[in-house]
Formats: sequence, structure tokens, C-alpha cells
Amino acid sequence: MAFEIGVMTFGEITEDPVTGAAPSPRRRVRETIEQAKVADEVGLDVFGVGEHHRGDFVGSAPSVLLAAAAERTERIRLTSSVTVLSSEDPVRVWEQFATIDLLSGGRAEIIAGRGSYTESFPLFGYDLRDYGDLFREKLDLLLRIRERNPVSWQGRFRAPLVDADIAPRADGGTLPIWVGVGGSPASAVSTGRLGLPMALALLLGPLSSHEQTVDLYRRSAADAGHDAGALPISINTHGYVGRTSQEARDVMYPYFAKGMAENNHQRGKGLLLPRAAFDAQSSPRSGLLVGSPQEVIDKLLAYHELYGVNRAIIQMGFGGMPQKEHLEAIERLGTEVAPVVRREVAALEKRAA
Repeated sequence: MAFEIGVMTFGEITEDPVTGAAPSPRRRVRETIEQAKVADEVGLDVFGVGEHHRGDFVGSAPSVLLAAAAERTERIRLTSSVTVLSSEDPVRVWEQFATIDLLSGGRAEIIAGRGSYTESFPLFGYDLRDYGDLFREKLDLLLRIRERNPVSWQGRFRAPLVDADIAPRADGGTLPIWVGVGGSPASAVSTGRLGLPMALALLLGPLSSHEQTVDLYRRSAADAGHDAGALPISINTHGYVGRTSQEARDVMYPYFAKGMAENNHQRGKGLLLPRAAFDAQSSPRSGLLVGSPQEVIDKLLAYHELYGVNRAIIQMGFGGMPQKEHLEAIERLGTEVAPVVRREVAALEKRAA
């Protein structure tokens, strides 16, 4: 299984910690499309846009941004990261991403998640007490739509469907649907039971944080009759590729710390991250993918060895990093990191075969 490497963005609108200036929404939207274009040009495999419904993000409609990216790219896969399915209508999600798939020639996919940022629930009239039930029901409907057309279906949270013709169909008739998991054992078990690819989110902490999660996922998949070894797993985390280790940390830190304090209001509170704590999180056994190209290569290979992941999506630029530095890191990831990781993983898998 080939190792895929990509980047993602939330499109934050954050005051620059150096200049105090904040980009306009228009500028941030255009920069997002430019990031996708550069990621495609340098040979990366995946570009993702996250969904948030607050004034300090421009990603309230990721499908629109990904459709624009489809017109500026040629090869790269285009994914949500994530679609907050619990507060979405699965019919509209399918329609939007199937349309992106047609625009892009079969390059669209969905990463569906419960949503760690919860502002969309009251915005669209949902009760947070139904957090888990909403996701389970809506994922069931989304998978049903992917499986057949027309669709008949009934649940608690939306009107039933009776022989509903849901169009368009995707370019190849289907769409990859991943489930975003933040470490919840129950989420890993249910995802494995369904035999769906799992996208693991690691914000901060040891590189080994998800060992139990991956084990539960694979065991539940095997118990349900799926080929657990063939199911894709992705690691999604923050990072930055600099020319040197020191440059990478010096460039990333002020923006990442700003974003964690001001944009990371997952439940109403940001996180203060001193420089010493950031440097500790950048060490070889911690989760952040920040450093020189060789350091990032080594850590991606460590993730592969530990979890058997075959995809990594790096959120670079979090906290409003200037576009110049952001694009430079994307270019290094595509030209200096990705080819080596793909080659090393392929050699490892050949030896193991």
C-alpha cells in the first residue's frame, strides 16, 4: 500500500504575532487555493480543508473551497478534514462531494467526524446531548447513499427517505469515506466494525498516544470479518518543514502558539503553550511533525513503524503563518520529504512480503 503525504488547513484568520495585522477573509480564501495548487505541483497526494463555523476561520464551506481547488489542480486528492457530519445533512454532503468528484475527475473524498469544535450544533439547531447519536445515524445514511440509489431510509433526526433519487453519483460511482477519530476508544471500535478507513488526529502528546486506539480499531475490524491489515490509517497532526531544525521551530512556534491560544477554542478555551513545551512536543518521540526535512522523514517513518499508517496529513501554518513561509514548507514536504518516505516505506513493505 503506497504511503500518501498531504497537507490541510483550517483557513484561520489570526493576528500576526509579529506585525499585529490580520489577513482579510478574501485574502485567506485565495491563499487556501494557492496552497492546494502548490501542493499539487510539488507532488503531494492529499489536500484537505477543515470545517469551522466561526469568524476566525474561512472554512465554513469546505466543499466550495475544494471545488475551487479542483479547478486549479490536476492530480492531488481533495478531502474534507473534517466534515462535521453530526450537524450536516448527509444528502447534501454526498451531493456536494460527488460534484467535486466530477469536477476533479475522481479526486474527491470525505473525512467524516463528530466535530471537536461544536459551534455548528446550536447554529444548525442540534442539541449537543445528541452528539454521538447524531453522528452514528448520519454516517449510516451517508454510507447508505454511497451504497445504492435510489435510497429508502428512516432515522430520528431527519425526515425519512422513500425511493429518493440522490444525484449526482460520483465519477467512479463511489467516494472514499474516512472517519476522523481523536482517540476515543468507542469511535475506533465502531469505525473498525464498519470497515472504514480511520484518520487519527494527534494534537499534542507522545507519538505513541494512539497505540490503544489503533489496536482496538484493528481488533474490532477483524472481529467484524474485515481484513484489518488492508484498512488504511492516516495520522493527521500539526507540523512544519524548515531548512534546518532550528529554523523550523523558530518559524512555526509563534504562529502555532498564537493559534492554540486564540483559534483552538474547542470548548470555549484556548491553550497557552510556552516555548519549552513546544520544543518538547517537537522531540523525536512526540507527535508534532516539525523540523528539518530529515527530522520529518524520520518521524513519518516512526509513525509508520508504530501504527502501520499509510497516510499522513500535516496541518502547516496553523495560527496564520504568512503565506511565503507556508508555501516554502509545502514545497519542502513535496520535494524533499515525500519521495524519501515513499521509497523507504515501499522498501520496508517489500522486505516484509
